[in-house]
Amino acid sequence: MTTTTHTTAKVPAALTPVEGTHQVRRRRRLAPGKRLPATRLVGPAAVLVLWSAASAAGLLDPGAIPAPWTVLETGSRLWTAGTLPDDILTSLQRAATGFSIGLAVGILLALASGLTRTGEALIDGTVNLNRAIPTLGLIPLFILWLGIGETFKIAIIAIVVYIPIYLNTHAALSGIDSRFVELAEVQGLSKYQFIRQVVVPGALPGFFVGLRLGVTGSWLGLVVLEQINATSGLGYMMFQAQNYGQTDVILVGLVVYGVFGLLSDSAVRIVERRVLSWRRTLSS
Repeated sequence: MTTTTHTTAKVPAALTPVEGTHQVRRRRRLAPGKRLPATRLVGPAAVLVLWSAASAAGLLDPGAIPAPWTVLETGSRLWTAGTLPDDILTSLQRAATGFSIGLAVGILLALASGLTRTGEALIDGTVNLNRAIPTLGLIPLFILWLGIGETFKIAIIAIVVYIPIYLNTHAALSGIDSRFVELAEVQGLSKYQFIRQVVVPGALPGFFVGLRLGVTGSWLGLVVLEQINATSGLGYMMFQAQNYGQTDVILVGLVVYGVFGLLSDSAVRIVERRVLSWRRTLSS
């Protein structure tokens, strides 16, 4: 009689399903958790609720801080009169033009400085010197150079935008692991292939951080610039309202600025998540 012996292989404890499940659960407990929809609207909604409750309870002076429904009524009146749409369109055109120029300049300077030692020597110190100078302090000089019209406003917005884009993109380029360079050389990649397959993917996270800061900076610079010799725009509307003590109109302008800032930042975040879908981070 032949006896068949069955040998059961032992599975290492580290690879057992139970242990693996425990490890996954432990990692999930350490992670922030599943992303909830529209979480970025919770904060603004809470501020609106507190503002409404304080106004209804009479805790806020209507002359200093009008109630939300008063601001909404004023915004509706300005929209019906046609002044608010014109001011919004003018502000969007200024912000978009200055942002586009700043975006292009920031990317080109970051690539030239991050990929070549000569570019770094010529560009990096100059940009950091520009960063140390308050951008809004350049307004009187730019008025003398470019006049009091639209050109100097767009130039200032472009400066506000290009600095964070350059700094973050350059930092991302400088932070690429040198082992990737060695690997690309071993693989025989050309300069173009190296930039497309290694440099660009490695610099994209830093670039999107700078892009978000640049978008926000364009709106922050615009609200100041539109109060200098402007005849239209949200900043001009708020400046005129200040002269007449119309706090409700000022709040309408601030709300519109805030909405556009939040929407533009959210748009950049959406693009970032899709472009960098290959990354596995805490936020994803």
